[in-house]
Amino acid sequence: MSSSSTTTNKPAALIFLHGLGDTPAGWSSLEDQLPEIESSLSNLHYVFPPASEIPLTINGGMRMPGWFDIFDWPIGVGCQNDEDGLKRSVETIHDCVRDLEAKGVDKSRIVIGGFSQGGAVALRAVYSSANANGNGNYAACVNLSGWLTFEETNEVNDHVPLFWGHGSFDDKVLFEQQAYGVHKLTEVGVKNVKDSSYSVGHSSHPQEMVDFAKFLNEVLFGVAGTCEEKK
Repeated sequence: MSSSSTTTNKPAALIFLHGLGDTPAGWSSLEDQLPEIESSLSNLHYVFPPASEIPLTINGGMRMPGWFDIFDWPIGVGCQNDEDGLKRSVETIHDCVRDLEAKGVDKSRIVIGGFSQGGAVALRAVYSSANANGNGNYAACVNLSGWLTFEETNEVNDHVPLFWGHGSFDDKVLFEQQAYGVHKLTEVGVKNVKDSSYSVGHSSHPQEMVDFAKFLNEVLFGVAGTCEEKK
């Protein structure tokens, strides 16, 4: 058996973070939905951590499930970031990773993903040099309708593949965030970026789920797929 075959037979996992105001139940259907598209994904460990209820500035301090505070609405390029909240949420991902590693899942077989706010945290956890801990890279990152919350001047985690899906009519996390974020990440050396747009607002699209599943199948099990841009 080749080393690549041995690697792709090792346990793998997807940690996926929900969006603002949501709960894990909003995305836990991925555990059924993705294997219907790619049967290999039925063997993944699926982890859907919950966000804490926090006061939201844009809601006048009203508390709701969130990974970090939001100061601007809609969320366009140049929006203000809640650094403390982002750091706490990245640590939540690190906790999940440690739990998976204790169960025998290598970091190199873990995909970090999320929708909207969850996608922003996923990008921060995977690609920000501030989170590099010297024990290898993740298998991949998936950002659905999220945004980049940092800028790097040095090459970081450049071998971690990224799938970025975004609605072209998104009026909450503006569509401009995709082009901006992809440019910034490729600028610092991220080599494998698949960015696709879909004719929706701030939500998922059926073709996006197909592309998501094919991307996971490729990075985890070595089976290539084609991400189609949906106009």
